[in-house]
Amino acid sequence: MPDPSVHDRFAFRSPGRLALLIALAALTAIASVLALAAAGPRRGAYAAAVPTPDHVVVVVFENHNYSQIIGSSSAPYINSLANGGANLTNFFAETHPSEPNYFALFSGSTQGITDDACPPPGSPYNRANLGTEVRNVGRSWGSYNEGLPSEGSTVCSNSAGKYARKHNPWFSFSNLPASTGHTFAQWPTDFTTLPTVSFVVPNLCNDMHDCSVGTGDTWLKNKIDGYAQWAKTHNSVLVVTFDEDNGSAGNKIATVFYGAHVKTGPDATQYNHYNLLRTIEDMYGTTHAGNAGTASPITAIWQ
Repeated sequence: MPDPSVHDRFAFRSPGRLALLIALAALTAIASVLALAAAGPRRGAYAAAVPTPDHVVVVVFENHNYSQIIGSSSAPYINSLANGGANLTNFFAETHPSEPNYFALFSGSTQGITDDACPPPGSPYNRANLGTEVRNVGRSWGSYNEGLPSEGSTVCSNSAGKYARKHNPWFSFSNLPASTGHTFAQWPTDFTTLPTVSFVVPNLCNDMHDCSVGTGDTWLKNKIDGYAQWAKTHNSVLVVTFDEDNGSAGNKIATVFYGAHVKTGPDATQYNHYNLLRTIEDMYGTTHAGNAGTASPITAIWQ
């Protein structure tokens, strides 16, 4: 009588039996995938993610609270961005006056600054900041500063151009080349040539500091709308925010995301400049500067 173990080994090795086993394994795998799909998307995994845009441009305006901008007839263009993008309805600055808020957004810390002095006390700083972080991971960084007399200039002011260095923290860090600070005249018409991450700072009139909300809103439309519309189809994002409010609303300010991947609608989660900084850092996998290390990224606004 034949040895059963020999028969079993032969049967297992036969081509027909092997093909059947492979087919059964494939069907089992497909069934598992279908079961996961039927269970719905993995919300937790998605919530931890932010996209990696080819370009991010952050424009910073001055000294107005949320309700002076969002819903205001004086700011039709910013409201069009809010309606066509993500409107962060519960976003706050850190302190007063202006200068420490710019440092908070750029370096995760006010750096102990309590006024608008130029240069700020203790600078230049050899400390973590967004520009250096982005460059350290092989990406590019730049700022476009309206009224700056020349690329890389570290002057405190330029009355002819209504420029104020207190709104441009990147010039106060020794680990970031001053040459990455451009004039606004160098803002490109070919947006593919933009750095990976850019900050745009209008002059003291166009940033709404010395002039009206309508002046700043018109400037934004005339100067940045080309990029905003291009961003939607070119994996890029525009962020419009403010340094601080006008002292009347608990430092609640308008902040809007617009462009590719951005989900349309309001987001009432409470955020501040550190959350915004953390979000950009996470887009490119950089280290985290200062308080951005413990801040949550802004995740719910992405498609």
